[in-house]
Amino acid sequence: MSEKRWQDVLFSQGFGTRRVCLGLIQQGLVTHNGEDVEDPDAWVETDDLFFTVQGERWPYHDHAYLMLHKPAGTECSQKASLYPSIYTLLPSPLRQRGGGAAAGVQAVGRLDQDTTGLLILSDDGKFIHRLTSPKHHVPKVYEVTTKHPLDASQIERLVAGVVLDDDPKPVAAHAAVQTGTHTLTLTLTQGKYHQVKRMLAAVSNRVEGLHRSQIGSLTLADLPEGAWRWLTPDEVKQVSAKT
Repeated sequence: MSEKRWQDVLFSQGFGTRRVCLGLIQQGLVTHNGEDVEDPDAWVETDDLFFTVQGERWPYHDHAYLMLHKPAGTECSQKASLYPSIYTLLPSPLRQRGGGAAAGVQAVGRLDQDTTGLLILSDDGKFIHRLTSPKHHVPKVYEVTTKHPLDASQIERLVAGVVLDDDPKPVAAHAAVQTGTHTLTLTLTQGKYHQVKRMLAAVSNRVEGLHRSQIGSLTLADLPEGAWRWLTPDEVKQVSAKT
């Protein structure tokens, strides 16, 4: 069993500075089990805790683990330059969790602005490292549309390994399955910069459309484009399990 004071609960979940969290309680904007939270220093059990802030119901989480369906025309940057940031798709508390210079959830790896699909976000540094470390080989599945027709030799080369311009060591796909004249499903266990686009360029083709459909065992299922949801505890365990 774990307990926190109400003011610390709100602060840890990203509802502002401690002064702001105190103000939310004093103004009667925080409720629990249908009753106003009146004492900011009162202790509350955080296991399976749900509370309401300004009419919106929130779960308490020690760490945030999220799934986001990234739309095209968005950047995976906190300070986007040319396109809207993916972080604008998230509620403010998720962007402020923990406070400090590195506040909020962070994308576990990035997708290009024109790439759509599955993103995982978290404020758990160990979890982020686990998923991004090349030592752990977490598979990521991409649905690729190409400019030119695909042929068997290109698929074979992608699996055998191709040399990218900045790395003399061949980079190979874990799997490559042609699904149409201009489409394939590509599974990677590495995360190099613009890797899919550069691999297709290395076999004399070009990526026209790119969608990440799966990370580990996680899929988007019916999550709409631009929407997000919490990962379940089982999903967190599955995606971070050793492969």
